[in-house]
Amino acid sequence: MLDLGISELALIAVVALVVIGPEKLPRVARTVGALLGKAQRYVADVKAEVNRSMDLDELKRMKETVEGAAREVQSGVGSFEKDWMDATAGLEGSEPGETPRVDHSAAYSLGHSVYPPFQRPKKSFRLKQQSVPKWYKARTGQRAFVQSGAARVARHRPKPYPGASSMARPL
Repeated sequence: MLDLGISELALIAVVALVVIGPEKLPRVARTVGALLGKAQRYVADVKAEVNRSMDLDELKRMKETVEGAAREVQSGVGSFEKDWMDATAGLEGSEPGETPRVDHSAAYSLGHSVYPPFQRPKKSFRLKQQSVPKWYKARTGQRAFVQSGAARVARHRPKPYPGASSMARPL
């Protein structure tokens, strides 16, 4: 940037003091400082924009390489499918390019299904899968025990003060 030493800065300060005057010098210094700050922010914004554009170019190149690799894989899969069709063309009298069909009628005629019958998963009587832990219920304010409505009212009814009659309430 600028190569200013202490002697050059002192000379500029003396000239500014003589030309501008001591009354206006602080206001001018603030204005110059604000302008220098704006200039630095502008330069930083330009640098950031250049870095973003470079990153964008890098991402575009990376995208192109990934798309090229995907095209190569797709063409490889296409050639594999063609080879598979050619290899399975002679099976069970199917024609080339046709998907071979499997005849399940023999399995149905013997009483067997193609899929295994549904069996319920075995339950473990020691493991409750749907229960919520008591600590979680206590933390979230859920009921941990079943209680009748009358028992719940009796539980939350305010207790009378000791020594007070049951008819009179303190004010």
